[in-house]
Amino acid sequence: MNYTFLIYISYSYALPIGSPLEQEILKKGYTVKWFSDLEEGSKALKNKSNVLGSIHDVINYNPDIILAATDSVPDFLRGLKVQIFHGFNAEKRSFKKDHFRIRGLFDLYCTQGPSTTTVFKEIAKKRKHFEVIETGWSKVDSLFPVSLKSKNNKPTVFIASTFTERLSLAYNNNVYEMIKLLSSKGDYYFEMVLHPKISEDIVAKWESLSNNYFKYYNTTDLIPLFRRADVMFADTTSAIQEFGLQQKPIVTFNHYKPKPYLINITKASEIKTAIQEALTYPETILNELAKFNKDLHPYSDGHSSERVINTCINFLHKDKSYLKSKPINLVRKYKIRKRLQYYTLKTYNRAFTKHREN
Repeated sequence: MNYTFLIYISYSYALPIGSPLEQEILKKGYTVKWFSDLEEGSKALKNKSNVLGSIHDVINYNPDIILAATDSVPDFLRGLKVQIFHGFNAEKRSFKKDHFRIRGLFDLYCTQGPSTTTVFKEIAKKRKHFEVIETGWSKVDSLFPVSLKSKNNKPTVFIASTFTERLSLAYNNNVYEMIKLLSSKGDYYFEMVLHPKISEDIVAKWESLSNNYFKYYNTTDLIPLFRRADVMFADTTSAIQEFGLQQKPIVTFNHYKPKPYLINITKASEIKTAIQEALTYPETILNELAKFNKDLHPYSDGHSSERVINTCINFLHKDKSYLKSKPINLVRKYKIRKRLQYYTLKTYNRAFTKHREN
């Protein structure tokens, strides 16, 4: 039996999430297309041949399963709507506005690990209009098996930053000047990425540091950089959780909610000392990190994408009459139509079910 999948995105950072799923879908012999509801995501898809260019094309494609690596999905599409998440829970916002915000659009949440599964299941018991199944997260499949040490003759420090200015180290000039100084001395290799939403002038500023010991990467594919690095220097970006799955130490600058598995600092003058501490791979820190990882994402087999696809297909065929209709959400549905410039009264408030062929 053939199944048609749609990978639905908004921003370029969703590509490393959708690509492992695409590979798994094609491996199983099924059909998959991509669609972005924003120009930034569309530009990132320009080199792919299986992209749908408009919402009209999506409607005509009529996918069985929609894998959304974004916060919303059109309610007027018939297929099974699945939330696959665009990041781990970075705890940058209040509970009602963060990772666990329910928008009333999804039929299934494929959660990353116990720390998210438990909360979403509690919400599902109350709302009763969606299901929650833990699968692990597709983006980190290629992280495993973990490579513990870089091959460079000097330690490699991976730098990442969130786009939220009040939380971002990239906007802090003292941090910039310290990294500039450290990279000129040549004790470490620095490799840096910035969030795609960060302003171009900030990107240009950091990119100008490029030398033999500092390199800026304009990419959303972070896994190769994770694997090369010995330690990470970051702020409150959700990339912390991804990197930490390798059991490598992480130094954070003014983390919004400092954790026992992080080496958190509050001054740029502390960066070098903190990096030196991280490079000793402190046992206490790594033990805390191991406990956190077990709750965040206990899957290290590299098969989360396979679990997502199998889970979606099984749920597609499942009798879902026990699920209530989704909430009306007129304002949210209007916003989706406005974004897509497609106005229709059609809506699907019940989870889609496809019967198996005999």
